[in-house]
Amino acid sequence: METLDWIILTLYFVMLLSIGLWAYFKVKNSEDFYTAGGKLPWWLSGISHHVSGYSGAVFVAYAGIAYTHGFTIYVWWAFTVGISVLVAAFYIAPRWARLRILSGIQSPTEYLLVRYNLPTQQLIAWVGTLIKIFDTGGKLAAIALLLNVFSGASITFGVLLVGFVSMIYITIGGLMADVWNDLGQFVIQVLAGLTMFVVILIKLDDGLAGVVTLWERLPQENSQFFHDPYTLGFAIVMLVINFFSYSGGTWNLATRFISSSSGGVAKKAAILSSMLYLIWPLILFYPMFAAPIFFENLSDPTISYGKMVLEFLPSGLVGLILASLFANTLSMTASDSNTVSAVISRDILPVLFPKLKEISKSNGLKLARLTTLCFTLLTIITALNSAYFGGVIGLIISWFAALLGPIAIPMILGLLPAFKGSNGRIAVLSILCGLLTFILLKLFPVSSLAISIGSPTLVSFLIFTVSGLLNKKAPSDEVEMLLSNLSKSG
Repeated sequence: METLDWIILTLYFVMLLSIGLWAYFKVKNSEDFYTAGGKLPWWLSGISHHVSGYSGAVFVAYAGIAYTHGFTIYVWWAFTVGISVLVAAFYIAPRWARLRILSGIQSPTEYLLVRYNLPTQQLIAWVGTLIKIFDTGGKLAAIALLLNVFSGASITFGVLLVGFVSMIYITIGGLMADVWNDLGQFVIQVLAGLTMFVVILIKLDDGLAGVVTLWERLPQENSQFFHDPYTLGFAIVMLVINFFSYSGGTWNLATRFISSSSGGVAKKAAILSSMLYLIWPLILFYPMFAAPIFFENLSDPTISYGKMVLEFLPSGLVGLILASLFANTLSMTASDSNTVSAVISRDILPVLFPKLKEISKSNGLKLARLTTLCFTLLTIITALNSAYFGGVIGLIISWFAALLGPIAIPMILGLLPAFKGSNGRIAVLSILCGLLTFILLKLFPVSSLAISIGSPTLVSFLIFTVSGLLNKKAPSDEVEMLLSNLSKSG
């Protein structure tokens, strides 16, 4: 990286901190801090949901898969996410917005106290917080690796730089700072992605036909929809996991719907996010698919995208690309910190310290900022030790994807009247069995990636649904009323 690249990157950080400072004066209480006052318009909520759904890990872990396995990364990741969010737009997203309107929730786990009971809510809150520490730490490690490729800066320096910038602007500005930064980050990402797309087309020297002829220069299996170990079975597993994740099982994504002004607005936001997932990654991944043509037999495929940027882009544009990668990561890590902070301060700490239930609005805002600060520090520590968890891919796929399902299933299906027979006892049983399945697969590994990643979710799903159907005890009037109200339009 040259001086101009560092200037562009610095300007990007200044933009982030400026928006955070602007939002600081707009945030008056914890509702503003966690849900932007419930006033997000559909286009801003949709873009934020999309941008918050992936990070710099796409340009490291997923770029490595695109290098070695080709088009299958789009099929089992972007396509399944797009379909999942589209389904969620009609069945799940509006219910999140109605929850805030009807119950005044600020965290995605807050409603679980009424839907199930206190033990179930606490189990999901605690386990989910732990999982997000690993997930967010993996994403910080990913962007640090990219910075190392671009500039030679150490992984430690990269983690600390990204982590502390994220911590500052999300701690002072809350969700409002996060969503407006998402909009700026989306613009930067589109500019950077289109730039790389055009540059690679030019380098291939086939004009627009290069979109198709690219695959003739690559191994035949790279153009296939499924490429072992990313089989059809694995794609189906990821479709299920992504549905539970992107419809709100990943808490920061639920917050985008919770913060919408109505169920209809949340629905439109989800449809916009879905369309972006189906279309934009085809352009974004194109340079990653082409990487083996320019760099054969890389010992570490995860650095392929960074090498292409350094090789083909002039000074200044390198900084723009790196800014877009930072943008992706900071969008997700900051929104994670904001939402997990809501769960900690609204659902965990008041149980541990009952006096916090009577806390004033001003002190509630201070608590919100303090828990955000502490969570971000924990993710930084995890990122610095990511090698102990199987590296970036290990953290994001093997840990987060496998552990997400068991806690997301009671959260998402608990919103639907069809599953009203599944009570708190059944929810806890499904979570514990899913987590036990994860532990057993770590102790006794299997060769199939689909089984390894999908089994915890499948076990939890079967126990939650089948036990709910067999349960003859009617839910309480409070649960019946909650589910009835969530099903109403508006």
